Amino acid sequence: MKKQYKEFKEYDPPVLYHGMKRMKDVYVEMRDGVKICIDINLPDEEGSFPALLSMGQHNKDLMDAEYTASMPPQPSWSHFWFGNIECGDTKYLTSRGYAHVIAQARGTGKSGEGMAMAPNVFDHYDLIEWMAAQDWCDGNIGMTGLSNYGAHQLIAASQQPPHLKAIFPQDPGWCYGFFREMNLGGVMNSLFYHLDPMGCDHMSVGAPEPLPEEHEELYRKAMENPDYRMYKNFYNWLTLKGQKNPFGLTMPFLLHPYDTPEMFEEMSKKKIDSIKIPVYTGSGQYAIDYHFHWQGAQHWWKELHDVPKKLMLTDPAHQERPYHIKYMHSEMLKWYDYWLKGIDTGIMDEPPVRYWVTGENKWRYADNWPIPETQYTPFYFDSWERLRQEPIDPDAFDGADIPDAFVQVPPTITNKIEKVRYMTDPLPEDVTIAGPISATFWASLDSDDTNWFVTLKDLGPDYSDRTGRPGEGEIKELPEKYLTKGMLRASLRELDPEKSTSAVPWHKLTKESEKKVVPGEINEYNVEVMSVCHTFKAHHRICVEISCLDLPSGANCVADTEYIPYHICRNATVLHKIYRDGEHPSHILLPVIPNK
Repeated sequence: MKKQYKEFKEYDPPVLYHGMKRMKDVYVEMRDGVKICIDINLPDEEGSFPALLSMGQHNKDLMDAEYTASMPPQPSWSHFWFGNIECGDTKYLTSRGYAHVIAQARGTGKSGEGMAMAPNVFDHYDLIEWMAAQDWCDGNIGMTGLSNYGAHQLIAASQQPPHLKAIFPQDPGWCYGFFREMNLGGVMNSLFYHLDPMGCDHMSVGAPEPLPEEHEELYRKAMENPDYRMYKNFYNWLTLKGQKNPFGLTMPFLLHPYDTPEMFEEMSKKKIDSIKIPVYTGSGQYAIDYHFHWQGAQHWWKELHDVPKKLMLTDPAHQERPYHIKYMHSEMLKWYDYWLKGIDTGIMDEPPVRYWVTGENKWRYADNWPIPETQYTPFYFDSWERLRQEPIDPDAFDGADIPDAFVQVPPTITNKIEKVRYMTDPLPEDVTIAGPISATFWASLDSDDTNWFVTLKDLGPDYSDRTGRPGEGEIKELPEKYLTKGMLRASLRELDPEKSTSAVPWHKLTKESEKKVVPGEINEYNVEVMSVCHTFKAHHRICVEISCLDLPSGANCVADTEYIPYHICRNATVLHKIYRDGEHPSHILLPVIPNK
């Protein structure tokens, strides 16, 4: 019998304290003697309080309450938006009766001892249990923060410290491993390069040290890769042999651009199975642009079992920095007032999934994700740039067996991105989609490889969203709106049939599964397009674009906006032919949600 949920109500936790006490740069010794540097922020009253811990690699001093007080929250379209100020509003938390502890992870900044991101280090466990023993803490502990601070929450929960009662990891990532969630379809994401100047643990000091022997041959091949050489910034990164951001170089990235399930699957399963406390995860549609936060939150939701859990998927405008969004903080305290203070906030009587729908710009709610009521609907590619719901009839004079085509020359020659596109007629009524999307099409190349990009757009005037994306920083009429994107390296097209579904193709993405394209041969491609929540209004058009190039938005191979990175593409001219006839029913599969 389907559970009946109560209507969602916004939560406004009362202000309990007006002042704040601070203890800065307190060193706490871990079990192996390494000292972790923390800041402690308390309500300005005597007594003990539930505590929220923010722990991560980013510079702790940028999270300092005094610093954030001098920096008005910056929206994503501000030039002063910095992605690493993501611990939360300390004053909001202490005024509502929580201690807020901000910790610098080992090997970074003022916690410079030890190795950053060292495996099997129980710093989270040791620090949480130390906090529980302090006279200002009542023994009930949760965690807060986005991105790196969200990932640390899941690490902490997997270590099972007794006094960690619940977590609220937003933008976590890494559920299925580093490579798969960061480099969708095996197409190499440039985000780690753009994050590099912002990390306190990514330094370049002295001459490069020799790489481990097992990496030297990979390094030689990477240095000879013509696609890497096209990007001066990445080639420079390679020459430094890991002095700049060693994590991005030596993990499955530039040296080994493939998934390594033997490295991550067992580790991920162990972490998932070790989490025994309530989890409220989520991300925003802004994370579609760099993949792993958006993918990771949904993957964690799917894999966590036998624990109380909730999921919140928000809008395409990135969270303010310092991380300050009131509805996010109030929802977090609705969660923690229930689990840490024992207040019946009603949060567990509400639907477990909350998602923001662009186009109609409102919240919707669901029992699960993907949404049980989803009607997966194919839209077929047709001639004359048309997109239609009726299948192409192979036994009638329907469709055309002449392929669409585009030729892309490399970005050292042009800034123009070539593409083919397919559009519906103006819609007679609103169409809402929410959930996983896939594109299946048949194509040939005159080369042995390419990168496929499948982009979903809404064509029609739209005033609704203000983001950091080009053209969306100001309020104006938009003739078209970018919604989401999927991608696939053609040579990594092999599917895992046991893990794939029609809505979510699962590619192996391993070195062993790589198969170069035979020029002129027609191959089937199944592209995972990242989920999105959107209503196409009546009279708008649904549009699908297929291309192979992704360009930086700024000069000197950088991006105008940090969290909208580009991808490493081919340094070659390639002819692409897209087939869409009775033998090749190329289409996009959309998750249509009934508008009731």
